[in-house]
Amino acid sequence: MSASKGCAGCKDSENLGFDFVMAFQPIVDMAARRVWGYEALVRGTNGEGANWVLSQVTNENRYHFDQACRVKAITAAGELFREPHLRLSINFMPNAVYEPAACIRTSLAAAEKVGFARERISFEFTEDERLDVNHMKRIIAEYKRLGFRVALDDFGSGYNGLGLLADFHPDTIKIDMHLVRGIDTSPTRQVIVAGILGIARALEIEVMAEGVETEEEMAVLQAAGITLFQGYLFAKPALNRLPPVALLGETDSRFRVSIGTNA
Repeated sequence: MSASKGCAGCKDSENLGFDFVMAFQPIVDMAARRVWGYEALVRGTNGEGANWVLSQVTNENRYHFDQACRVKAITAAGELFREPHLRLSINFMPNAVYEPAACIRTSLAAAEKVGFARERISFEFTEDERLDVNHMKRIIAEYKRLGFRVALDDFGSGYNGLGLLADFHPDTIKIDMHLVRGIDTSPTRQVIVAGILGIARALEIEVMAEGVETEEEMAVLQAAGITLFQGYLFAKPALNRLPPVALLGETDSRFRVSIGTNA
């Protein structure tokens, strides 16, 4: 099957042999004190975790799965996102992209159908992926040419993060939760994150911190200059809806915002 025919045929998950839904977790801009956007995360129809879903993915259905994830995420965002500034982050599988210009067509069609501006969509890849550098460069170049953004997820979880920055120059990096966890009591983690921020500023790359669970972690990261946060401190992912968001990690309703339907 050619990439172009595959793109035209992958509008849902009917050919996968299993089904899945999307959960949404907010990314909070603490400088503006509002929700910046949401990451779409795969879950089983009964709430099974991402690992359960990904365990169903094979070499034979990888392309269909990747395409179905994009369409489901964009379609849901078009229905749920009510604020025009809200961004959508979608994880994608570079190894499922055969021809960048052809394989992006379904994403473009889904965004156009629901009226979701492509500039508000960010495609995330992780440094744990085994990547063909030249192929990945073509993917990123095509996505940026079309107006999408590209993010490097789980930055700091592997051994080749700096190499990926040099090769791909993503728009955004998301600092891995392993570096975030306990950073308030770890001078070593604080120095490492400060170094990452210095490099990112010099390269004009946006930085987010993911996996933030405590106000102490957030305070140290804020003091370092990070304004974008994601983690259980603010909200857990919610199936097929946008969860209420605790901007300060408080339960008091004065510190919560609800955006979208069924929040």
